[in-house]
Amino acid sequence: MNPTTDKPILALTLGDPAGIGPELIAKLLSRPEVRQAARILVIGDRAEFDHGMQVAGCSVDYATTTAPELADYASGKPVLYDFRGNTEGAFERCASTRKGGRYSLDTLDVALGLTQRGAADAILFGPLNKSSLHLAGMGHSDELHWFAERLGYSGPFCEFNVMDSLWTSRVTSHVALSDVPAMITREGVLTAIRLIDAQLKLSGVAAPRIAVCGLNPHNGDNGSFGREEIDIIEPAVALARAEGMAAQGPFPADTIFLKVQGDKPEYDAVVTMYHDQGQIAIKLMGFWRGVTLQGGLPIPIATPAHGTAFDISTKGVANVGATLQAFQLACRMGATRRAARRDQ
Repeated sequence: MNPTTDKPILALTLGDPAGIGPELIAKLLSRPEVRQAARILVIGDRAEFDHGMQVAGCSVDYATTTAPELADYASGKPVLYDFRGNTEGAFERCASTRKGGRYSLDTLDVALGLTQRGAADAILFGPLNKSSLHLAGMGHSDELHWFAERLGYSGPFCEFNVMDSLWTSRVTSHVALSDVPAMITREGVLTAIRLIDAQLKLSGVAAPRIAVCGLNPHNGDNGSFGREEIDIIEPAVALARAEGMAAQGPFPADTIFLKVQGDKPEYDAVVTMYHDQGQIAIKLMGFWRGVTLQGGLPIPIATPAHGTAFDISTKGVANVGATLQAFQLACRMGATRRAARRDQ
């Protein structure tokens, strides 16, 4: 094994230039252990990368390339592909703009293409701003569906959130709460369990332990106020167990997160029924450590779970914790993907 060429190649984008993304990527790459863990390709405007270092108050020694698929990582330095995309002129800071959204999508498009073609193993991107993305013409509710379209992927996928060793996923995501009950189906719950089981295994967890939430308060209290637990969720959990997955539930959503804390958590993952059911809990448990994984897609894509934080952008005070955890997860999954391709 070659200690250099066996390291995963990570494609990094800076995120929305109006936010804290460039600062976070600069802080991340200033860490020697990060530069040693992977071969790193930064895709973004050179001036923005330099601006991120200036805001962060750090200096990162990097190489450059004009041909990212042929980038030379032998020096051990991050390699910058100086790419601006379809935008010109200075970026506005601390605000949603069409230009910032266009730049975010253009740099991500390059990262997706490189990773699809095997020139990178995983993607890490700085925080995006959905308003900016929509101003730039993204027609999807979120970037996950845009990723799937760009990759030509029509299989099941789901946004996962990861904090330390705890993973969460959800059966429904960015939809109105009034629409959720009709979208809870046996197949939907089973698919969510299958997805998080498979992704945990790709990240190195050999036998994931999965807890599944109910939908209604107190699990519907034996059908007193809702039968989704009895008619839909419990049968889906039974089907998952029949397929060999270590799934349990449904559990009341207001207590399940007590079972995944402490030195000996009972489960590795929690499958929730809708967005805030898991998001509120995991963000309270560790907002600046949370990671979002674009789960189920054919390539690993990770980002810090927090947003662009316009209120602190340009102040140099952004916490790099979640970005570091996203990098570590992307490294693990990228290494698994690289090993699988090598063994084919």
